[in-house]
Amino acid sequence: MTLSAQFRPLVLALAFGLSGCAVVEPIVHPDIALPGNWAESLPEAEAAQDISSDWWIGFDSAQLDALVREALAASPDLKIQGERVIQAELALRSTGAALFPSLGLSGDTDWRRSDSGDRGGSAVSESRSSSLGLSASYEIDLWGRVAATIDSADASLSATRYELDALRLSMTASVATTYFQLLASQSRLDIARANLATAERVLKVVEARYRYGAASALDVSRQRTTVLTQSATIGPLEVQVRQTGSALALLLGRTPLKPGLEPESLSALRIPSVAAGLPADLLLRRPDLAAAEAALRGAAADIAAARAALLPAFSLSAAGGLASDFLLSLAAPSSTVALSASLVHTVFDGGRRQAQVDSTRSRQRELLEQYRKAILTSLKEVEDALGNAARDATQERIQARIVLEAERSLRLAELRYREGADDLLSVLDAQRTLFSSQDRLVQLRQARLTNAVDLYRVLGGGWQAP
Repeated sequence: MTLSAQFRPLVLALAFGLSGCAVVEPIVHPDIALPGNWAESLPEAEAAQDISSDWWIGFDSAQLDALVREALAASPDLKIQGERVIQAELALRSTGAALFPSLGLSGDTDWRRSDSGDRGGSAVSESRSSSLGLSASYEIDLWGRVAATIDSADASLSATRYELDALRLSMTASVATTYFQLLASQSRLDIARANLATAERVLKVVEARYRYGAASALDVSRQRTTVLTQSATIGPLEVQVRQTGSALALLLGRTPLKPGLEPESLSALRIPSVAAGLPADLLLRRPDLAAAEAALRGAAADIAAARAALLPAFSLSAAGGLASDFLLSLAAPSSTVALSASLVHTVFDGGRRQAQVDSTRSRQRELLEQYRKAILTSLKEVEDALGNAARDATQERIQARIVLEAERSLRLAELRYREGADDLLSVLDAQRTLFSSQDRLVQLRQARLTNAVDLYRVLGGGWQAP
């Protein structure tokens, strides 16, 4: 039996026998009493559907689906976060290498010649040598320091992956809301142009009545003011359409100067009904909360590693080699074998390692409060999203009726003005009411679509914790 074979049972016995001495740090969680149900609710909650991972399909827009998939494939932000995941994976692999022994191989060959330079004669000496050596070292993880470090790296990798999922959800929500804003801006621009045409049509009527003496110059001036006011609203809306399109192009990783999208009616989009579930389910449905929890797991591992660093370190090393008096040859070699075990313990370091333990505990408390805040914030976000969705749904229904009445009022006001039954002030008031109510209806439609996206986002977008 070789010498290394003799020591192998002893090493294994020490490693397994002392593994039970590993330092363990419990993972802490915030103590929060979650409500049993949401305070806000949607009127159509009974017919709501569970959230799927491709939730944006619920808006029945093929163009939105294409945009979201393009963003997921080409967004620079997602690619940046994807590289961070790769870096975390490599960091875990590098940390896990500490579980294996370190092996080293060395070799050298040497030729030397010396001349003493004596005057009475010449003393020349010459030497040749070649050697080959193999060394191995291994730190026995008595207190679990290496294992805790690996756990910390694994938790960091999990948090980075969850952050990528959270960014993916945020990206899809941003694409959807920006697309809806683009459609709303285009709709408002179309309405403004249509209202300008209406104001110009009324101006022609007023001018015709003025030529026949049935209207005053004041009436003409008032209606021209209405035309100019409506014309002034078109320029800013055109700029808003272009800037919103550039913002959407940035999310997609496109050049902002690329031609725009095919027009799509804002009113043609479907507003899906979302099932909110229970508040307790939120902890398993949001990747940002999962990332915060993974950070807490990593903090516990960091504390365990810092505590284990206070204890002695035990390592084994072995070395063997061959040496020969020949150049570039190991003929007739001599061999050497060495085994050693070392125990190292820091007696005094000025409190540096203990300060590291205290620092990691403080970091754990910080992350605990961040997790608590994230949970409370997520609960509020869901409540706000539910409340906004219910409020704006009611407001849109009322505003749609207001637009119908405003259109009817303008038709009647124009007719009565043509017949001389009313003055121009009634027409002006009917125009202002119609213009503002139409614009308000588009904004409410956009708000309802955005509320649906927000509700999807704050509920996790169909994500489930592994």
